[in-house]
Amino acid sequence: MLKGFKDFLLRGNVIDLAVAVVMGTAFVAIVTAFTDGIVNPLLAIFGGTNDLGLGFRIVADKPATYVAVGPIITAAINFVIIAAILYLALVLPATKLRNRRVRDDAARTDTDLLREIRDLLAEGRESAGGRHES
Repeated sequence: MLKGFKDFLLRGNVIDLAVAVVMGTAFVAIVTAFTDGIVNPLLAIFGGTNDLGLGFRIVADKPATYVAVGPIITAAINFVIIAAILYLALVLPATKLRNRRVRDDAARTDTDLLREIRDLLAEGRESAGGRHES
Protein backbone atom coordinates (compact mmCIF):
# COMPACT_ATOMS: atom_id res chain seq x y z
CA MET A 1 0.00 0.00 0.00
CA LEU A 2 2.80 2.44 0.87
CA LYS A 3 4.64 1.63 -2.36
CA GLY A 4 1.54 2.52 -4.37
CA PHE A 5 1.14 5.77 -2.46
CA LYS A 6 4.82 6.60 -3.03
CA ASP A 7 4.45 5.88 -6.77
CA PHE A 8 1.38 8.12 -6.86
CA LEU A 9 3.20 11.00 -5.16
CA LEU A 10 6.28 10.71 -7.35
CA ARG A 11 4.34 10.68 -10.60
CA GLY A 12 5.11 13.68 -12.77
CA ASN A 13 1.51 14.92 -12.82
CA VAL A 14 1.23 15.23 -9.04
CA ILE A 15 4.52 17.10 -8.74
CA ASP A 16 3.60 19.38 -11.64
CA LEU A 17 0.24 20.09 -10.01
CA ALA A 18 1.89 20.94 -6.69
CA VAL A 19 4.30 23.32 -8.41
CA ALA A 20 1.40 24.93 -10.29
CA VAL A 21 -0.56 25.48 -7.07
CA VAL A 22 2.43 27.11 -5.35
CA MET A 23 3.16 29.32 -8.35
CA GLY A 24 -0.52 30.23 -8.65
CA THR A 25 -0.65 31.23 -5.01
CA ALA A 26 2.42 33.42 -5.43
CA PHE A 27 0.94 34.96 -8.56
CA VAL A 28 -2.32 35.74 -6.75
CA ALA A 29 -0.28 37.56 -4.11
CA ILE A 30 1.35 39.71 -6.81
CA VAL A 31 -1.98 40.58 -8.42
CA THR A 32 -3.55 41.31 -5.04
CA ALA A 33 -0.68 43.65 -4.17
CA PHE A 34 -1.18 45.39 -7.52
CA THR A 35 -4.89 45.89 -6.96
CA ASP A 36 -4.44 46.92 -3.32
CA GLY A 37 -1.70 49.41 -4.20
CA ILE A 38 -3.07 50.85 -7.45
CA VAL A 39 -6.68 49.86 -8.13
CA ASN A 40 -8.08 50.44 -4.63
CA PRO A 41 -6.74 54.03 -4.40
CA LEU A 42 -8.23 54.73 -7.82
CA LEU A 43 -11.58 53.32 -6.67
CA ALA A 44 -11.37 55.45 -3.51
CA ILE A 45 -11.57 58.53 -5.75
CA PHE A 46 -15.19 57.62 -6.44
CA GLY A 47 -15.97 56.82 -2.80
CA GLY A 48 -17.06 59.19 -0.08
CA THR A 49 -14.83 61.10 2.31
CA ASN A 50 -14.87 58.30 4.90
CA ASP A 51 -12.24 55.55 5.25
CA LEU A 52 -14.65 52.84 4.10
CA GLY A 53 -14.03 53.50 0.41
CA LEU A 54 -16.43 52.97 -2.44
CA GLY A 55 -19.83 51.81 -1.22
CA PHE A 56 -23.06 52.87 0.42
CA ARG A 57 -25.06 52.42 3.61
CA ILE A 58 -28.40 50.71 3.49
CA VAL A 59 -29.53 52.50 6.68
CA ALA A 60 -27.93 55.92 7.12
CA ASP A 61 -27.61 55.79 10.93
CA LYS A 62 -26.19 52.23 11.16
CA PRO A 63 -22.53 51.77 10.19
CA ALA A 64 -22.96 47.97 10.18
CA THR A 65 -25.19 48.26 7.08
CA TYR A 66 -22.37 49.64 4.91
CA VAL A 67 -22.09 47.74 1.62
CA ALA A 68 -18.49 47.91 0.36
CA VAL A 69 -18.50 47.82 -3.44
CA GLY A 70 -14.75 48.47 -3.78
CA PRO A 71 -13.61 45.00 -2.63
CA ILE A 72 -16.07 43.36 -5.03
CA ILE A 73 -14.70 45.38 -7.95
CA THR A 74 -11.15 44.61 -6.80
CA ALA A 75 -11.88 40.87 -6.67
CA ALA A 76 -13.39 41.01 -10.17
CA ILE A 77 -10.31 42.83 -11.48
CA ASN A 78 -8.05 40.25 -9.77
CA PHE A 79 -9.99 37.45 -11.45
CA VAL A 80 -9.81 39.04 -14.91
CA ILE A 81 -6.07 39.74 -14.63
CA ILE A 82 -5.25 36.23 -13.39
CA ALA A 83 -7.49 34.56 -15.99
CA ALA A 84 -6.00 36.62 -18.83
CA ILE A 85 -2.41 35.90 -17.85
CA LEU A 86 -3.08 32.19 -17.33
CA TYR A 87 -4.78 32.05 -20.72
CA LEU A 88 -1.92 33.84 -22.45
CA ALA A 89 0.85 32.00 -20.60
CA LEU A 90 -0.56 28.47 -20.44
CA VAL A 91 -3.69 27.77 -22.46
CA LEU A 92 -2.74 29.50 -25.70
CA PRO A 93 0.75 27.93 -26.02
CA ALA A 94 -0.59 24.48 -25.05
CA THR A 95 -3.33 24.75 -27.67
CA LYS A 96 -0.83 25.76 -30.35
CA LEU A 97 1.45 22.88 -29.39
CA ARG A 98 -1.45 20.41 -29.44
CA ASN A 99 -2.64 21.68 -32.85
CA ARG A 100 0.88 21.40 -34.26
CA ARG A 101 1.17 17.83 -32.97
CA VAL A 102 -2.21 16.89 -34.47
CA ARG A 103 -1.22 18.46 -37.78
CA ASP A 104 2.07 16.51 -37.80
CA ASP A 105 0.25 13.26 -37.03
CA ALA A 106 -2.30 13.90 -39.78
CA ALA A 107 0.42 14.61 -42.33
CA ARG A 108 1.85 11.10 -41.93
CA THR A 109 0.43 8.51 -44.27
CA ASP A 110 -0.34 4.89 -43.53
CA THR A 111 2.79 3.93 -45.40
CA ASP A 112 4.91 6.18 -43.17
CA LEU A 113 3.41 4.60 -40.08
CA LEU A 114 4.03 1.08 -41.39
CA ARG A 115 7.66 1.99 -42.14
CA GLU A 116 8.08 3.27 -38.57
CA ILE A 117 6.61 0.05 -37.19
CA ARG A 118 8.91 -2.01 -39.42
CA ASP A 119 11.95 -0.03 -38.27
CA LEU A 120 11.00 -0.38 -34.61
CA LEU A 121 10.53 -4.14 -35.02
CA ALA A 122 13.91 -4.38 -36.74
CA GLU A 123 15.55 -2.46 -33.89
CA GLY A 124 13.89 -4.80 -31.40
CA ARG A 125 15.30 -7.86 -33.19
CA GLU A 126 18.78 -6.37 -33.29
CA SER A 127 18.75 -5.46 -29.60
CA ALA A 128 17.50 -8.96 -28.70
CA GLY A 129 20.61 -10.42 -30.30
CA GLY A 130 18.90 -11.96 -33.29
CA ARG A 131 16.82 -14.36 -31.19
CA HIS A 132 13.64 -13.47 -33.12
CA GLU A 133 14.50 -14.33 -36.66
CA SER A 134 11.77 -14.34 -39.26
